Amino acid sequence: MSREVYAPPTLGTPAANAASGSLYTSIDQAGPLTQYLCGECNAKVQLKKGDPIRCKECGHRVLYKERTKRMVQFEAR
Repeated sequence: MSREVYAPPTLGTPAANAASGSLYTSIDQAGPLTQYLCGECNAKVQLKKGDPIRCKECGHRVLYKERTKRMVQFEAR
């Protein structure tokens, strides 16, 4: 019984990934930016995954996530 061995994807140049037949040419390690509001100076702060939770303007460490613009509706009984 022959089993295929799992080979994890490697992070190389896009040309090397295309030559190897990989579907994913680039992986964004940082992730999307998320918008927050500073609790002290009300400045808008954009953070990525792994960034320190701190306002870039005043250094305050309490940040509030902005409310979504999408309408949220709940069904009550």
